[in-house]
Amino acid sequence: MKLGLQLGYWGAQPPTNHAQLVSAAEAADFDILFTAEAWGSDAYTPLAWWGSATQRMRLGTSVVQLSARTPTACAMAALTLDHLSGGRHVLGLGVSGPQVVEGWYGQKFPKPLARTREYIDIIRQVWAREAPVTSPGPHYPLPLTGEGTSGLGKALKPIVHPLRADIPIMLGAEGPKNVAMCAEICDGWLPIFYSPRLAPMYNEWLDEGFARPGARRSREDFEICATAQVVVTDDRSSVLEMIKPHLALYMGGMGAEDTNFHADVYRRMGYSDVVDEVTALFRSDRKDDAAKVIPDELVDDAAIVGDLDYVRKQIVEWEAAGVTTMVVGARTVEQIQELSTLV
Repeated sequence: MKLGLQLGYWGAQPPTNHAQLVSAAEAADFDILFTAEAWGSDAYTPLAWWGSATQRMRLGTSVVQLSARTPTACAMAALTLDHLSGGRHVLGLGVSGPQVVEGWYGQKFPKPLARTREYIDIIRQVWAREAPVTSPGPHYPLPLTGEGTSGLGKALKPIVHPLRADIPIMLGAEGPKNVAMCAEICDGWLPIFYSPRLAPMYNEWLDEGFARPGARRSREDFEICATAQVVVTDDRSSVLEMIKPHLALYMGGMGAEDTNFHADVYRRMGYSDVVDEVTALFRSDRKDDAAKVIPDELVDDAAIVGDLDYVRKQIVEWEAAGVTTMVVGARTVEQIQELSTLV
């Protein structure tokens, strides 16, 4: 089991202590640093800015959204950071949801699995630099031809020779088909709201992908980097209450009312009635009430909150379930130092 630091995306204002957190994580032998994006701060700029002060930690995105960049633009950003970091970059991708993709990026959302597969194929062509990059589409045709184009598009190879032709790609996936595809074509999985209780279900989806012809990895060399709330405390009930508004946002406010992949994760855990109530309250602008209806056991399913002995035992359970890296958030240097003693 390894540790990763999740810086996430920014709130209303830039954070003031992330440089200190990154330095502490590097000193505490954390394996990887992750940044994220939603519809505010991007993932790559903070990763390069704070990652420049590191020497050892891998630098990952968890996740960058497909619709924010064309496949070639994403490949350019990745190969650039991989060079600057001396081969420490990990590209974490995710499709996001229709609310963000069509509402923020102005892109079409349908066929997310086919788009992901095509997107990754193009990225790997760029990094391999074996021939000019082409794609028949239909989602990202290269070169672009047809009505409304100049007809002058040319297949190109990247000017820069990538440091690595095979930068690791991880996928933020939540549904059975997406998780299976992740196991088939990627190097790792970035689950959000992972629950060891559902490990048999997750492993069934992963095994389907591993068994497909041409699968890149096997169970033995595939990473599962699970983001989780891990808090060492003697006041367990207070911390659970602090987490609930965050969960209410993801269950009730992320995605459309009837298309919310985060909510679907909790439905699979057996909390459909809670999800329905949280969604109704959150979308009626009763966000505080939405958080209050979330039971402690729901928080417990995908978080580790308790005293030192309890947290250590839970981490062993997560490792036994297949998780290779616990990706944790931290607000202080002291929290990072405390978490580093757990694995």
